[in-house]
Amino acid sequence: MARKNNDIAEKAEDAGAAANGASGGGPAEADTGDDLTIEQLAAQTGMTVRNIRAHQSRGLLPPPTIRGRTGFYGDEHLLRLRLIAEMQADGFNLRAIDRLLAGTGAGAAAELLGFKRALTAPFEQEEPEFLDEAEIAARFGDATDGKMLAKSIKLGLLVPVGEGRYEVPSPTLLRAGEQLTRSGVSLEAAIRVLEQLNRHSEGVAEAFVKLFLEQLWRPFEAAGRPEERLPDVRQALERVRPLASEALLAVFQRKMTQAVEQAFGRELERGAESRHRSRRR
Repeated sequence: MARKNNDIAEKAEDAGAAANGASGGGPAEADTGDDLTIEQLAAQTGMTVRNIRAHQSRGLLPPPTIRGRTGFYGDEHLLRLRLIAEMQADGFNLRAIDRLLAGTGAGAAAELLGFKRALTAPFEQEEPEFLDEAEIAARFGDATDGKMLAKSIKLGLLVPVGEGRYEVPSPTLLRAGEQLTRSGVSLEAAIRVLEQLNRHSEGVAEAFVKLFLEQLWRPFEAAGRPEERLPDVRQALERVRPLASEALLAVFQRKMTQAVEQAFGRELERGAESRHRSRRR
């Protein structure tokens, strides 16, 4: 099964590369050779024949090429099934998948797969770390009590994986917390700041998603989702994603500079006033 899954993964990766511009940025054309029976298609995709027929009955797959009394399937079917499997794994139900595939013609699967991957790809892919409770205690000291550990799990800084071990999805965030505590900041205060960052970041993320939906996706929907415009929408999404991070960082740096200057200005004024009152006494 691993070998079969590798075959379909390789086909999907090739299609994804084509959809991402390897063929000049246009929709990738599916190979015209339809030479798989439904049993072979099931073996290639890891799906059951029953599930493939169910997807076909819902209109998620184009009809096979009939030769004699046998239906044959090709790359377009492979790619669509790959797209369906990936979207289901990401939590999309068949109704949502049906809406995405509705009205798409032959050869659209590669472009749709590229669009789906652009949509769901993580912004920054960090290599996770794994720590046990002793390693966490060594890095953060006795402050990692049950309450702090529970807050870290709630924030997603740590993910329990069993047997007293934890996955660290973002080692960068954990290192930031560690450096703060080494600088004299209490772990509780550092976690409170991370909670605030989490809340504010959610708002920023929602603002950029709303921007994409209102300015790019909904006009595309209103136009009937013309297939020739899907590459443009995907490329716009790929451009917006890094711009969101860059804009957020630029604004944060400016605001951080202003906040530091204003805060220390107030502190200096307060210190000067305190010294002045002391001298008058």
